[in-house]
Amino acid sequence: MKICIFGAGAIGGYMGVKLAQAGADVSLVARGPHLAAMQANGLTLHEEGNDPVTVPVTASDDPAALGVQDYVIVTLKAHSVPPVVERMQPLIGSETTIVSGVNGVPWWYFHKHGGAFEGTRLASVDPGDAQWNGFGPDRVLGCVVYPAAEVIEPGVIKHIEGNRFSLGEPDGSKSDRALALSKALSAASLKAPVRPRIRDEIWVKLWGNLSFNPISALTHATLDVLCTDPGTRAVARAMMFEAQEIAEKLGVKFPIDVDRRIDGGAAVGAHRTSMWQDLNAGRPMEIDALVASVQELGRLTDTPTPTLDIVLSLIALRGRVAGLYA
Repeated sequence: MKICIFGAGAIGGYMGVKLAQAGADVSLVARGPHLAAMQANGLTLHEEGNDPVTVPVTASDDPAALGVQDYVIVTLKAHSVPPVVERMQPLIGSETTIVSGVNGVPWWYFHKHGGAFEGTRLASVDPGDAQWNGFGPDRVLGCVVYPAAEVIEPGVIKHIEGNRFSLGEPDGSKSDRALALSKALSAASLKAPVRPRIRDEIWVKLWGNLSFNPISALTHATLDVLCTDPGTRAVARAMMFEAQEIAEKLGVKFPIDVDRRIDGGAAVGAHRTSMWQDLNAGRPMEIDALVASVQELGRLTDTPTPTLDIVLSLIALRGRVAGLYA
């Protein structure tokens, strides 16, 4: 089984080290100083309770040098994927599975959804249908990424928490390809359950991302603060209720309620969300996949999203002023 991780930053690098340790045939696509460090010195992982480990890895910025893969696990930010679909083609053969480990509403959301919107394409996350046409929705296997990690220096990953990568077919089946990848990830000491309702998990994670991320980027409040301050908690609750109405119209079932989800965010502690980190670091902000996509689904389902609309307008302007959102 050949596995390529496309976008081997913090999460992709963490997964890559674990797979390499388990003896998997894994390669990594990265760029810049991080790639140069991996090629020269291997990839180092720091995990709490364990000594740092360094493994030699196959890493390149040229997909053509890696050849056709059985699985291509995409761990880029959502807005970074459409522009590189063409570059990824040398990795893709007739039997290749694209594993979509990307935050937000996925581009393939309505593939084999089975509802009134079957086959609908989402401009906010797949402008010009780049992924729909370039990958093909039949190739996709959903993945909800739970670990937190960061690149602390080129070629060095610090794992913060979590080791679960939930997998799911768009049609809910326990396919051979999903089970085979689950087995490979499990052999690497990663949790990889195959879920029959992957969209439910997508929405539970998205619930926090669509609200906590823009609020934190606007206020520079850590999760423990924004989830307990009465004002920002009320804004997050309103956004999450609007999203819940949309999701339930699309057949999603939430296993917890809004307040428990917010309390879970508060329990994480003084954490800076990824959108705030991107703003501080001068990186493009993941606004479309996390917030604008939910607004698009609201329009599609005739669901008002007044609070989300306001917050989206504010964070979009903040991103444009910083030159980090087009």
